[in-house]
Amino acid sequence: MPEENMKPPDGPAGPSRILVLTMAAACGITVANLYYLQPLLAQIARSFGVAQEQVGLAATLTQVGYALGMLFILPLADIREKKSLILIMLGLSSCALLFLSFSKNSAMLCAASFTVGFTSVTPQLIVPLAAQLAGPKERGRIIGAVMSGLLIGILVSRTFSGLVGQHFGWQAVYYVASALMILLAVFLFFRLPVCPPVSEMGYAALFRSMASLARTLPVLREASLSGGLMFAAFSVFWTTLSFLLAGPHYRLGADVAGLFGLIGAIGASIAPVAGRVADKKSPRFTFSLGVGAVTLSYLCFLAFGYRLAGLVAGVVLLDLGSQACQISNQVRVHSISDEARNRINTVYMVSYFIGGAIGSCLGSFSFARFGWPGVCAVGLATQAAVIGVQLCSTRLGVPTRGCPKDV
Repeated sequence: MPEENMKPPDGPAGPSRILVLTMAAACGITVANLYYLQPLLAQIARSFGVAQEQVGLAATLTQVGYALGMLFILPLADIREKKSLILIMLGLSSCALLFLSFSKNSAMLCAASFTVGFTSVTPQLIVPLAAQLAGPKERGRIIGAVMSGLLIGILVSRTFSGLVGQHFGWQAVYYVASALMILLAVFLFFRLPVCPPVSEMGYAALFRSMASLARTLPVLREASLSGGLMFAAFSVFWTTLSFLLAGPHYRLGADVAGLFGLIGAIGASIAPVAGRVADKKSPRFTFSLGVGAVTLSYLCFLAFGYRLAGLVAGVVLLDLGSQACQISNQVRVHSISDEARNRINTVYMVSYFIGGAIGSCLGSFSFARFGWPGVCAVGLATQAAVIGVQLCSTRLGVPTRGCPKDV
């Protein structure tokens, strides 16, 4: 492996541009596994002959599986070689995606969706690796660049699955996704640097350490709670969009639901900008801007959600705001400790995707019981809760940034 791909974490030079782009692309391709399902939910419900709420549970279980996968797998990156761990997870993801493609009923779909989520943790192995390779002064920029690839993957995955599902059937989406995992593993075998473990802790000790980190680090607690609430707002919308578009106001298919991913991809452009602002000004400043954008997006959905132009405007605001908040929080948590970075990231990301799972569940429930206004009410409630968390943190004097320390 070329030595120039891996620089000292805190040295004058960070990872090469090619390596950063490689990590961004890998994050985008692998995180897409979690979101192929969302534009297909209405189509799958029809093919199984069940209510939309039943298949909506599969989207929730994908997020639950992802959160548990992060909880049990990500800490291993502190005590195992990271490249080999990434390659193993890609192989397991390929198998899980094939399992999902063979689903014949909603129960099998839910089980397979959980498995896909559990095995698709590769992006959260790559982001801490990028932070480790970057120097402190460029960490926000590097994380922003890698996260832009991740967000593009989230949003373009919906376009891909919507179009392929509409024209070739929803199972074809997962055949292709499974093959992509194998091809990506081969590519990363030659491109990723070998990255030795940074701790000699035992596996059980890692969990005790994570509990201690959550208990003693107020920055981590605040970022985890606010991040989970923000991702809940994000998931509420994207889980229910295909139901709204398939309903009487639009009568549109999975392909159109997927095309909204291209509109939302505009939000990816904010990632490097948000990272640079967080480096130079304050992560909390960019987070506050993000909360404002997401709040405006749900007001737009509530007032103009039955008009296509209103949905488009709201999607742009939602994804811009969500991305700004995620970058801001990750700059904060990755600044806390080099030695415990993967454990800290585990605490944060598990909280983040628990929020996403709750958002998916509440979105499906609210749409089934109260229609689109109920979905918007849940989205606005998450933002009120985030603002409350921020006000409490300011009053308690929680630092704006994580303070580097030996944990």
